[in-house]
Amino acid sequence: MKRHVVLIAVLLVSCSDQSERTYTVDELIADEALLSEIIAACRNNPGELGNSPNCQNAAAADFKARLERMGKAVGG
Repeated sequence: MKRHVVLIAVLLVSCSDQSERTYTVDELIADEALLSEIIAACRNNPGELGNSPNCQNAAAADFKARLERMGKAVGG
């Protein structure tokens, strides 16, 4: 019985420790709505989320998208 309790505890911890999906820079550039949503969440709670992979990838995607738009605007 003690063994079952330990197994259940391990399963609960592993299930609750699942993190949200991490999006790549290219995925975020392709989905502007998702990019905006993640950027808004990161800006709303930078202390907790600022160093998360999604916030870092969203910042990189935003920067890359801006550079691409600027390149197109100047004819590049």
